[in-house]
Amino acid sequence: MFGRKKQNAKEEAVETVEVAEEASVDEEAPKAEEAPELSEPEAQARAWDDEFDREEGPFDIAEVDLEADEDDVTRLDLGSIIVTPFEGMTIQLQVNRDTNVVQSILVGDGESGLEVAAFAGPTKSSMIPEIREEIIKATAQQQGQIAVSQGPFGSELRRALPVKDPNGNAATHLSRTWMVSGPGWLLRGVLLGKATFEPENEDAQVALFEFFSNIVVRRGTAPVAPGSLLPMKVPEAEG
Repeated sequence: MFGRKKQNAKEEAVETVEVAEEASVDEEAPKAEEAPELSEPEAQARAWDDEFDREEGPFDIAEVDLEADEDDVTRLDLGSIIVTPFEGMTIQLQVNRDTNVVQSILVGDGESGLEVAAFAGPTKSSMIPEIREEIIKATAQQQGQIAVSQGPFGSELRRALPVKDPNGNAATHLSRTWMVSGPGWLLRGVLLGKATFEPENEDAQVALFEFFSNIVVRRGTAPVAPGSLLPMKVPEAEG
């Protein structure tokens, strides 16, 4: 869909290895604290995350060359993310009423929806395990149910939360959460609708899967604390 920029190996990587070897000579290195033992579900979730490769997206702005595209694809530039609409797609901007800042977008295909938000993240590590733990705890506090499963982007969270329908009757809100880490950012997608009710139905999620895969994240260079929302702007069409 667009050109990938070639990445050249940096010479500094070799120098770093050499310095590390020399530093271990006379002084006794402080003992590292033992990492807490992971539960079996968390270990499995991290294994699924490690297996996922962003080769097919979502992408960082530095990894693609949008100017090289010659297929007349129309894109929407929302600032922190650039998205590629699909036929029949609907889009809503989720705006913070107090700050008038676009926090996320909700796209739909008529039967399912996908809420997308981008956050700042660490440069060399992933916040996914930490966020997953927070979501699991929040679900328990709301007397909901949650399961960690293997999804198209590594692990995914499948939640069922008790809610009230418009008539005040008890109901259940179902969702699936995708999370992908990139260089200095984290992209989150929350699936709703038919793609959530029928998680094994590939046809029900293919349009939203491809949409999420084709997102390009523009993190920017301004210092932002990990976990902070990367605000969006009203989209502009790109030819």
